[in-house]
Amino acid sequence: MQQNSATERTPSKPARIRILDAAHELMLTLGLSRVTTKEIARAAGCSEAALYKYFASKEELFIRVLHERLPQLGPLLERLTAEPREHSLEENLTEIARQASLFYEQSFPIAASLYAETQLKRRHDEAMRAMDAGPHIPIRGLAAYLLAEQRAGRVGPDTDTYAAASLLLGACAQRAFAYDATQEGTPPALDTFAPALARTLLAGLTPRDPGAAQETP
Repeated sequence: MQQNSATERTPSKPARIRILDAAHELMLTLGLSRVTTKEIARAAGCSEAALYKYFASKEELFIRVLHERLPQLGPLLERLTAEPREHSLEENLTEIARQASLFYEQSFPIAASLYAETQLKRRHDEAMRAMDAGPHIPIRGLAAYLLAEQRAGRVGPDTDTYAAASLLLGACAQRAFAYDATQEGTPPALDTFAPALARTLLAGLTPRDPGAAQETP
């Protein structure tokens, strides 16, 4: 009898790792709405019952894929919030834009199908709320980092840090899908996009020099 190819490729990996690997690959190629836990279990070389020993639902498995298989923004934001002055504000914003762009670039093909099925989207939203996860969490984390920079005097006192976080992450999310219809058909290169986004946002964040301000006649 021919063995499952996934089992042949990864016989020594723990079952949980094989399930996550299979889920990541299938969600990326088929989309979240189409892939089933039965297909994931088959690709991982285990039973569906074994899958449910590690993950309570497909929704939980999706969130774990996001957290364990995609570029992570959370640890970077936590580190920068704790030590905001380790690097320049521009360097920090550039690295944040880079990591966020990579995350959205890899997560968008997986999650896009959610928006085509209202009931599926609602179920996933409920699961994410229960696990304190969701697309609002990075905005909160970035806003907290910008607030730390504000307290350190490197971000202007009148800056709305939540709005600034939304602007930066919104631009990174747009990069993941907004350029498909262009003649190039590809997003801007990350090496130019991230620094340009950081510099543009920086212009509105940094405190103004009171001496440079001019009265409006």
